[in-house]
Amino acid sequence: MAEQTTRVYGLQFGLLCLSSFLFFASFNMIIPELPNYLSSLGGEEYKGLIISLFTLTAGLSRPFSGQLADKIGRIPVMVIGGAVCILCGFMYPLTGTVAAFLLLRFVHGFSTGFTPTGTAAYVADIIPMERRGEATGLLGLSGSLGMAAGPALGGAIASMYSLDTVFYASSAAAFLSVAVVARMQETVDNPHRFRMGLLKISRSEIIEPRVLQPSVVMLLSYFSYGIILTIIPDFSEYLGIRNKGLFFTSFTLSSLAIRFLAGRVSDRYGRVRVLRVSTAVLVLAMLGVGLASSTAELLLAGVLFGVATGMNSPTIFAWTIDLSHEAHRGRAMATMYIALEAGIGLGALSSGWLYNNNPANFQLVFWTGAAFALISFLYVMFLVRGKQ
Repeated sequence: MAEQTTRVYGLQFGLLCLSSFLFFASFNMIIPELPNYLSSLGGEEYKGLIISLFTLTAGLSRPFSGQLADKIGRIPVMVIGGAVCILCGFMYPLTGTVAAFLLLRFVHGFSTGFTPTGTAAYVADIIPMERRGEATGLLGLSGSLGMAAGPALGGAIASMYSLDTVFYASSAAAFLSVAVVARMQETVDNPHRFRMGLLKISRSEIIEPRVLQPSVVMLLSYFSYGIILTIIPDFSEYLGIRNKGLFFTSFTLSSLAIRFLAGRVSDRYGRVRVLRVSTAVLVLAMLGVGLASSTAELLLAGVLFGVATGMNSPTIFAWTIDLSHEAHRGRAMATMYIALEAGIGLGALSSGWLYNNNPANFQLVFWTGAAFALISFLYVMFLVRGKQ
């Protein structure tokens, strides 16, 4: 790989952050509006599938995106993911049935199965080890800004224009994200030309054993994220909050405030020490969401949730890169992302089943997330040793 260590944050890193912002804004723009859209199609009982189908295909595609990122290059993999977002944004207005909508959510998941894998591997290539926590914090900051801006912008567009306009705006953001990275310098030396044989993957190539510990933490902690994505729109409406993207904005903004600092602290004091704090905060956040009975209480819990995820994400990413082998970095990042999607998907699916469109079940759902966060805390506290 081409290591570029003379300038830690050069033009390539800046373009990558800009593209990440646009990419995450693209598919997060539509999330708060999808539960009501599915209900309008007559699929109210399938709300749990909105996120879980998306993450299912993202997880299934990870081994392939990891393999391709190591073989044909990081940039083509990022472009593939962005192209899927562009296409799906134009297809949503054409879905007139529940089945068509759920199929499109399944296809849309390929976008996050590809782009973040290529992005994370690219960062690992150009950033020296002693700055990885800081760099992944900055990259995560860019993605989080997109995640914060997306729902807020989507809600505003939906109220001023129409939901179809939100879908088209999502495609436009994805197009810009592709345009930014398409001409960047590739970091894989002598990349292969794509051929169908590259999609053949043996069982041993699906998971990178070197990064299993951070992947376990990712799966357990992001179970709560799947719950939040699925249930918060309904819970916000239940509490009388008109803008269903407000909670997402609150937790994302608090995440922004902590990401960069958390990354630098993990570089200095170790990944595991930071994760012991972040998983404990996640437990408190999910308990707080379950206890919330007003807008102020919910947003305060959202701030705690943002602090926890803002510490978790760059630390787990950096830890994964630390443990990965240079020749299999794409596979390592794919393994970590498989765990992320498995956590989100399982959280989304189980929360939809537990909630069952009954407001009396809100607390049960959120406290289930707290239980998984507690398991994550116990894992990094007692089963992971060393500074790491």
